[in-house]
Amino acid sequence: MKKRQARITLYSTRNCSHCRRAKAFLQEHHIPFSEQDVERNRRAQLDFMRAGGRGVPLILIGDQPLQGFEPRQLQKALRQAGFDV
Repeated sequence: MKKRQARITLYSTRNCSHCRRAKAFLQEHHIPFSEQDVERNRRAQLDFMRAGGRGVPLILIGDQPLQGFEPRQLQKALRQAGFDV
């Protein structure tokens, strides 16, 4: 039986190219995630700040924040969280 995987949240903005690349990476690897636009959604903005967000994208893997988009770093963090990437 596979262990329960962490919840993934991508904090982003509409015009962020790194955000689009992070989203495409998650989609290509069939990683379920929710996307929160910190420009349009006040609650998302508050959650983003609480998670220590300094810029977008901010990817939360469970409660582990990953700032920015670096594919190898994201892949490593996802594997550690139990995803087959």
